[in-house]
Amino acid sequence: MPTVEFQGKEFTIDEDGFIDDYSNWSSEWVTWVKEQEGIDELNDEHQKVITVLRDYYEKNGIAPMVRVLSKVTGFKLKHIYELFPSGPGKGACKMAGLPKPTGCV
Repeated sequence: MPTVEFQGKEFTIDEDGFIDDYSNWSSEWVTWVKEQEGIDELNDEHQKVITVLRDYYEKNGIAPMVRVLSKVTGFKLKHIYELFPSGPGKGACKMAGLPKPTGCV
């Protein structure tokens, strides 16, 4: 598997750029993904999506479906795409340290 070194940390990633292990998630990882996604600055809404994704994953072992993510955060899907231009499955899940979703997220 390829690796990425960023701010003194090394991350092993899969072919789609997702972190190899949920437990390897860190603030450095979030910053690296933020830059890859072209997001200038993370705000409270970004943090809310990341927190919801991580909490849901810890409880259920999978990423939530889009409608669940939208309902729990209170954000419309369009707004989630504004926050994470590559979408909830690719950008948000990647930033939250979740594995690549197998279905639609």
